[in-house]
Amino acid sequence: MRRPLYQVDAFTSQLFAGNPAAVCPLDEWIPESLMQSIAAENNLSETAFIVPAEAGADANYALRWFTPTVEVDMCGHATLASAALVLQKLQPSWAEVSFSTRSGILSVRRAADDAAQYVMDLPLWPAGDQVPPAADLVAAVGAAPTLAHTIPPLHGAPYVLFLYDDEAAIRGLAPDLGAMTANVVATAPAPAGAPYDFVSRWFGPLSGIPEDPVTGSAHSTLAPFWAERLGKPRLDAKQLSARGGELTVELAGERVLVTGAACMFLEGTIHVPA
Repeated sequence: MRRPLYQVDAFTSQLFAGNPAAVCPLDEWIPESLMQSIAAENNLSETAFIVPAEAGADANYALRWFTPTVEVDMCGHATLASAALVLQKLQPSWAEVSFSTRSGILSVRRAADDAAQYVMDLPLWPAGDQVPPAADLVAAVGAAPTLAHTIPPLHGAPYVLFLYDDEAAIRGLAPDLGAMTANVVATAPAPAGAPYDFVSRWFGPLSGIPEDPVTGSAHSTLAPFWAERLGKPRLDAKQLSARGGELTVELAGERVLVTGAACMFLEGTIHVPA
């Protein structure tokens, strides 16, 4: 059976940067095992599947996300990629699209001041208690953080925030991924004079993602964390992966608005069992 498949670079205004996500639009759901196999074959950090919602539903589409190994509860960059596909190609007359997901209704709209930017409305996912960083996890990550916080698991695995003193420490991390006992978002303040407020990297080997290029869902945690520390509800962020990416976050009550661009890279057809 032939199915359309798109690949979109999210959180970037230029190709070959940001975070690539595959998006597979469907008329109706296919077996979960087949979706997982497609995601494993794509071997990107996320593959999204969207299905038009029934008439009268609260959202325009239903949306599910799969890493190469597991279905996850929320993914920011694949949501952005899905919205870019809908608003650029499937429904170009729309100004906004909404998705029904495991994390509730997520909406994405074109930015009012820049049609190339999209604004996602995501739930906050605040960091939990400050905890002593586990010695084995510190050894695996390769550098001791200033402090650590638990984070409720978003990708079916333990999840921890590590705070470091500066950007250089984040850039220098070279984790032993096979030894990590939790997924980690590592973050630090931006250097003086930088055009962004904080930096991060995201390592998710327990969820089949060695290092994610740009992680929208992590910024549901990083936004309130840095807003409190810096006293600013709106912040610019940079993720320091090899591909790199930029996004803006803004607190909005119990939600966070995450803004970024997206570039269409690939449009094709996959052949899968009927």
